[in-house]
Amino acid sequence: MNISRGWLILALVVLAGWLLWRLGPVLTPFAVAAAIAYLTDPLVDRLEQAGIRGWKLGRTLAVTLVFLMLTVLIAVALLVFIPVLIRQARELIDQVPQMIDWFTGTALPWISAQLGLDLADFRRPEMVELAKDYWQQAAGAAVDVAQTLGKGGAVALTVITNLVLIPVVAFYLMRDWDRLIAAIQSLLPRSMVTRVSGVAREIDEVLSAFLRGQFMVMIALGGIYSIGLWAIGLKAAFLIGMVAGILSIVPYLGSVVGLALAIGMALFQYGDLLHFVLVLVVFGVGQTLEGMVLTPWLVGDKIGLHPVAVIFAVLAGGQLFGFIGILLALPVAAALNVVVRHVHDIYQHSAWYREESS
Repeated sequence: MNISRGWLILALVVLAGWLLWRLGPVLTPFAVAAAIAYLTDPLVDRLEQAGIRGWKLGRTLAVTLVFLMLTVLIAVALLVFIPVLIRQARELIDQVPQMIDWFTGTALPWISAQLGLDLADFRRPEMVELAKDYWQQAAGAAVDVAQTLGKGGAVALTVITNLVLIPVVAFYLMRDWDRLIAAIQSLLPRSMVTRVSGVAREIDEVLSAFLRGQFMVMIALGGIYSIGLWAIGLKAAFLIGMVAGILSIVPYLGSVVGLALAIGMALFQYGDLLHFVLVLVVFGVGQTLEGMVLTPWLVGDKIGLHPVAVIFAVLAGGQLFGFIGILLALPVAAALNVVVRHVHDIYQHSAWYREESS
């Protein structure tokens, strides 16, 4: 590769990054549609090749069947699971003042007695009332913002546009996915086809394991935690369990946050050692299943992203590109991890790396 070609590639990369930054809000529905098409492509391929008495389904019919299955799943989520989450979130918000009273009147004195610390300032009536007032103001502000957004014509138009665009774009991307990949491959310089195709296959394996596998791990963990917390009689069990499952995309974050929320709710609701231990058992079972069954089976060891890199990628993506950056942060980081690994291998085999000091 000569110098001018290298500068051209660098300029194209910079231009692509600038366009992504400038077009972030517009690209959100297209990014979601592309993710749907990518995640469902293996299933569409299998259905396309499936035969009924020698008759092939074909690409369009296979996409239609997958699209109908996605529609049913989304409808079930909207009609069953989302209302439960909203109801439990409202109940939890209503109980926050009582939790503050319990924390200042029961938990803090116990902590003070066990640790020998003077925490009287935290139990002063004005501090308690200040915390309650702050929570009420914050909750009221959140409701006002939600109502304003709901009534805003521009925001409503954007939401409706996205709701229409995402399924339409996803359908066409799902139908033409293989042709798009073949078209991109045909544009590659012939001298780079073998290397780029190999890197692309490895990136596809990593993204498949990460997106499909990690998503299934998150849902499975959320279900395990929710069922376990519900079985021991904990309020907001589904909400806490699903929060823990979703946050498990960052290693250990989901279990730590979920455990803290569940222990706090168990102590507030029951105030005994038994339910404290039962919460530990639920999360212990969940972590054991994740480490020994779910992650090895659904994800494997192909990703190789350090937890710190995961946190940094999400924060950096949100800071640079907003919501679209958060959506793309982890897939891009997983892909870049593969590219960096190949660049590292090229560097270690280069004359520059092997050159001896004079």
